[in-house]
Amino acid sequence: MLILRAIAVAATIITLACAPARAADRWFTTSDGVKLHYIEQGAGRTIVLVPGWTMPAWIFGAQIADFSRSWHVVALDPRGQGDSEIAPDGYEQDRRGQDIGELIHHVSTQPVVLVGWSLGVLDSLAYIHESGDGAIAGLVLVDNSVGEDPPPPPPKHPMHASRHLPRDVMMRNFVTGMFRSRQSPAYLAQLTDVCLRTPEHAAAELLAYPVPRTYWKEAVYSTLHPVLYIVTPRLAGQAENLRLHHPAAESVVLQGVGHALFVDDPQRFDALVRDFVHRRVWP
Repeated sequence: MLILRAIAVAATIITLACAPARAADRWFTTSDGVKLHYIEQGAGRTIVLVPGWTMPAWIFGAQIADFSRSWHVVALDPRGQGDSEIAPDGYEQDRRGQDIGELIHHVSTQPVVLVGWSLGVLDSLAYIHESGDGAIAGLVLVDNSVGEDPPPPPPKHPMHASRHLPRDVMMRNFVTGMFRSRQSPAYLAQLTDVCLRTPEHAAAELLAYPVPRTYWKEAVYSTLHPVLYIVTPRLAGQAENLRLHHPAAESVVLQGVGHALFVDDPQRFDALVRDFVHRRVWP
């Protein structure tokens, strides 16, 4: 009996030693004095996750838990989103890209894999466009246009409030429309409430970056680090063109998922990212 207990205790110690550290809330202050929040978990080489329009870092919950078993994972709440400070300004592509760069230098001394989803694609490309790719080891761009042809179709759900569409209803419709899989009413309500925290003027500025589509294309083609472009069928044409014309890019079109494809099918999404990182970035 004593031997069995000793074995059980030893197994518990080994399990605790091998388990990834719990996710922690962190903050840092940008060069223009804005306090930004991020979630951090795991150790080793760093993967930085950047969410979409008005979205919080915790929407990447499944990826934070999964990737942190192998890597140091950092998920950002961009300014005016999630638990980050609601800044009076800075809601244009240059400042948002600079925020990402400052986060990278804050959390890692080595190049990172940068994962941007939706508006996070544009913010990540803005960072590369303005600051280069010296702090990047690989780039994962998820379901937004990269300036390739053909131009993206218009969104299915309105993203601006109007006299006939109150802002809370607009946001609830937008959030619900991101998923193909069934999400609980509590989850959708919580996500909608967090998204509504972004001030209306800031949310509008984030949808109107004052640059042409060629800006994003210049950025993605300026890097020769490995690029993985994961999209839903609406961007299949851009995915094919990027794969054909960018020497370091590969693309995947996922069927049967919504815009928040990493929530709809986290196992498939995570497997794609893991395979890409192990093959192309950190073999």
